Order: sequence, then C-alpha cells, then structure tokens
Amino acid sequence: MTRPKRPPRLIPKTISGQTYLWLAMLIFGASSAVTRKLTEIGAQHFMGSRNPISLCNVLFVGNLCALILLILIYGRQWNKTTLNQLSKKDWVSLTAVATLSGALAPGLIFQALALTGVNNITLVGRLEPPLTLVLSIWLLSERVHLWEIAGAIAAFVGVILTIILQPPQEAMMNMGGLSLGIGELLAVAGSVAVSASTIIGKKYLTQVPLGIYSIFRTALGTVIFFFLALILYGRNHFADVLSPFLWQWMFVYGGLIVVVGQSFWIKGLKTSTVSMATLIGSFSPIAGILAAYLVLGEVPTLAQYIGGSLILLGIALSQLGIRHKTHSKLAFAKVNSMQTQQQVETNMGFKGI
Repeated sequence: MTRPKRPPRLIPKTISGQTYLWLAMLIFGASSAVTRKLTEIGAQHFMGSRNPISLCNVLFVGNLCALILLILIYGRQWNKTTLNQLSKKDWVSLTAVATLSGALAPGLIFQALALTGVNNITLVGRLEPPLTLVLSIWLLSERVHLWEIAGAIAAFVGVILTIILQPPQEAMMNMGGLSLGIGELLAVAGSVAVSASTIIGKKYLTQVPLGIYSIFRTALGTVIFFFLALILYGRNHFADVLSPFLWQWMFVYGGLIVVVGQSFWIKGLKTSTVSMATLIGSFSPIAGILAAYLVLGEVPTLAQYIGGSLILLGIALSQLGIRHKTHSKLAFAKVNSMQTQQQVETNMGFKGI
C-alpha cells in the first residue's frame, strides 16, 4: 500500500540568512519616513504647546515598548545557565554595540530628521555600506571581489554627489568649499556608529543568543539615550512621556521597526557575510525614497536622482562581484572534490591496473 504524497511546502522549512536581511532592510528603509509621519500625527494632537510624539519620545518610549515585547518573546533565554556561558569579552562587546547602535546612532539620526529631509538622510546613510566593507576587509580579513569594491566606490560617489548638489539651505556650514548641512553631518556620524557596531557584532557576538543580544542592546541603549537627552535638553523634554496617545503609537513602532527589524537583521547577519549584508543594505535608499514618497509625499530632487542612480550602479557592480565570487568557490570546491576522489582511487589501487 503506497502512502499518499504530501503536498509541496509553500513555506520553506528554514529561512536563509539573506531572506532575514532583505526583510530587515525593507523595514529599516521605511523607518525614517514612518518616524517623520508619526511626529506629524503628534503635531495634530498637541498637549499644551508640546508635540507628544517628539523625536526623542519616539526613540525613548519606542525602545521601552520594544523592550517589553522582547522580554515577552525572549525572556526565557535570560537564565543562569545561558548567562554563565558568556565571557567578559562578550559583555564588553555587547556594551559597545548597545552604545553605538542602541543609543548613539539612533540619537544622531533622529536629530538629523529634525534638520533635513528624509531622502537626504536615506542617501547620506549609504556611507555605511562602503565603510563597513572596508572595515570587514581590514578587521575581519574577509575576501572581497574587485567588483564589490568598485560597487562600494560608485555608491560612495553617489552619496557625495547627493550632498554637493543640494541647493543652499538654512543651518549650513562650509567645510573645505563643500556645503554640508548639520543634519547631513549627523547622519554621517550615525552611519559610522552603525558600521562599527556591525563589525563588532559580526566578529565577537555571532554565538550570543538572539534574545540576550536584543534585550541587552535595547535596554542599555535606552538608558544611555535617556541620560544623554536629560543632559542636552533637560527634564522638560520628556514631559509627555506618560501620554497614552504616545504609547499606543509607540507599541506599533517599537514592535515593527525595533523588534521585528532588529531581530531579522541580527539573525541574518549571524549566517551571512558582511559583504552580503552590505549589498542588501545598499538597497535601503530605494525603499527609503519610495516610502518618503508614498508616506510623506516627498518628491526626489535632481541631486537625489543623480546620487540614487550611482548607488544603483554600485549595487549592480557589487552583485556582479558576489556572483563571480560564488562561482569561483563552487569551481574550487568541485576541483577539490575531484582531486580527493582521484587520490582515494589511487590509494585503493584503482589506477595503473
């Protein structure tokens, strides 16, 4: 008696690291537009003379909501047995990542959002992939194809042109003949912080459980940001932090952008190379500009079209390099397999008979 055939799986049994990275990239790409939209919603519901959904409240309360959800999802991983397996180096690396990507980078990006357009931040943030690629070659000894380097350079040039070709704006500063807005400079600093945290996480934290990684990063990053904001802006800056209107929106924001996006990125990075993460991350300007248009109605400028086109060219070149590298690895593995088989046959006396 033959058993009936099972229907084919519609969903793969395991999800690849690249898939997680792509999903995270789509979420992160739309995050700036969503954040700006939330602040506009808050501006329609002023409490006194204050916007309850200010950028600082989005980051602080959004992270608190995300932390609550993370504890509910991953709280069981925080047990004595698992924690005892972590070394001092693990905790130092976790602290560095939490400071850089959990507090410093989002704080800089959110401040930049208050000073310049979402599309500018999206494109300027593409300094992160080439920087991450250089650091991965230098610190992780990762092998990178020449086309990947060419792609990173093209993306970098696209970012520079986006900055240079912007029309004059308020709050500009002159640096060596190039006009750079303060918002763009803050976005650059945020990209450097994210790049450094990516390298640290890839080098030292691939074996740390996702729940411990996510909860520690979110909790410490939130605490650091809170005290920095108190020093820079004062207590009154968080006057509306207990607003129910704020919290209901922040559970949506924290759950989607922070919990889902961050978890997907960390999980994908654990099983992917930095060059692959860099390539996938390079697509976020496209998602970001599209989200800015659909959510905010921001039409791309000529400078953004030019810079975005070069970024797309860089992505294509990087993809070409990754394909060449993959084919080379497969060919090398095939040659090794054939040589091993021939050696086995020779040792067994099958040759020369």
